[in-house]
Amino acid sequence: MSRRILVILGHPDPAPGHFDRALAEAYQTGAEAAGHEVARIDIADLDIPVLRSAKTFETETPSGPILAAQQAIERAEHLMIVYPLWLGTLPGLLKLFFEQVFRPGFAFDYKSDGFPKPRLAGRSARIVVTMGMPAFLYRYYYFAHSLRSLKRHVLGFVGIGPIRDTVIGSVEAIGDAGRARWLEKLETLGRKGA
Repeated sequence: MSRRILVILGHPDPAPGHFDRALAEAYQTGAEAAGHEVARIDIADLDIPVLRSAKTFETETPSGPILAAQQAIERAEHLMIVYPLWLGTLPGLLKLFFEQVFRPGFAFDYKSDGFPKPRLAGRSARIVVTMGMPAFLYRYYYFAHSLRSLKRHVLGFVGIGPIRDTVIGSVEAIGDAGRARWLEKLETLGRKGA
């Protein structure tokens, strides 16, 4: 069964040759080969304004690229998000992207009881995180806190689920053979739409 998939490349550097870019492309290649409909957002290509107040977050109409991103997310049934771990968390530009996109009225509504009502239920996600440290160290010593926060406090907050993750550690040390294995794994995940 084919799915509508949105690939979000969260590396803020537009230069070619980044492993994250290759992972996104492998996933997209696999998904398209399996008949899935794939759209892609490369945050490095977006001019994303900084949010400086709650009032702006709650009432200002987002810019054109953010509206286009919201439309792509609204259309998608599955999100694949790939990014490098920087200073223990996602890059600032990707965080800014989520702040701009997941606004009230699009991603959630405020209810009178103070609890938010998620508006993006019915979508699943796969998060792929690359890092220089070993993956087991990130998961078991640092408890993957930034990944868990993204899953629970950003994607889960707006109703996206289930959310699966793939953590790729020691990216500088795995060599060409290790990278090739990961690219093959991502292509397989893309074929499955998972």
